Amino acid sequence: MFGLGPWEWVLIFAVVLLLFGGKKLPEFARGLGSSIREFQEALRGEKKPSTPEKSPKAPETLDKTIDG
Repeated sequence: MFGLGPWEWVLIFAVVLLLFGGKKLPEFARGLGSSIREFQEALRGEKKPSTPEKSPKAPETLDKTIDG
């Protein structure tokens, strides 16, 4: 793939790990994956339904007084 051997891939991964850090890599990969998915959907001409996303409801809390 792209004429790169396993050691080149290891070196590239190590540089990316040093630049972004371990905490940012999953977020970066998730964003890259969603961008690729949107690009592929645009190429195929697929459209998502235009319904707004439902926001999760906050849990209901009960007001309790502590007798002390």
